[in-house]
Order: sequence, then structure tokens, then C-alpha cells
Amino acid sequence: MSPDATPGRQMIAPQLTADGRAVRWPIADRLAPLVDDLALAYAEDPIGVGYLLAAHAAHVAAVDFAECSEDIPEYERNIRAAQADATREALLDELPSAPQVDAQLTPDDAITYATRLTKLAVFSRLTKDRYRA
Repeated sequence: MSPDATPGRQMIAPQLTADGRAVRWPIADRLAPLVDDLALAYAEDPIGVGYLLAAHAAHVAAVDFAECSEDIPEYERNIRAAQADATREALLDELPSAPQVDAQLTPDDAITYATRLTKLAVFSRLTKDRYRA
């Protein structure tokens, strides 16, 4: 059985970069179905999905502006973040593969994953220290 709780799916395996100085998570393969589903949803309903995308882009820009502005009160930041969350959820509802992107691990698999990640991080740190000296 795969490391995921769901049979047939594989968790994102952490890897060392080629130079061994960092740990990376290759997630592009897990995101590809979302892009495909978004393209299909847009092809089926370009106006509806287009409006959702435009609304989400506007909300994301508003959140970004609020985060960078010192004049905007915290409650306004929260409102803008909630609006962006709502449009993101509406878009994800259009994508049938969205639930498959999140890895769900059993407790034992999570421990195994964390152990592997820790080992890679230690190796990476030692490699960085070796290059600094």
C-alpha cells in the first residue's frame, strides 16, 4: 500500500537538491490534475469560471494590498482574507481532482515521513556547513 491512507495515491516524497544543500518537495505532479480540471471547467463554462477567476484574482490582490498596508485595520485584513478563501473554495468546487491533492497519512506513515524529512534536513545542513568551511 502507498504511504497515503488512500490506496493508489503516493505522498510527496521529500528529496535532496542535486547539490545536497536543501530539501525540496516536488509537488508539480500533484498539482497538474488541478490545472487540467480548471482548463476543462473553463472550456465548459468560460463565463462562469472566468468570473470566478477574476473575482478570486481581485480578492487575492486585495489581501496582498491589505497585508502590505500599515493603514488597514486587522478586521479589514480578515474580511479580505475571508473573501479570497470563499472564491478559492468556489473554484475548487469546480475541480473534481481537488480532494486528491491533499495527502492524508496514517499516524505511522506521518512518523515515517517526518523521520525521512528530518534525515534529509540533517544531511543538507551538514552539507551546507561543509561548503562554508
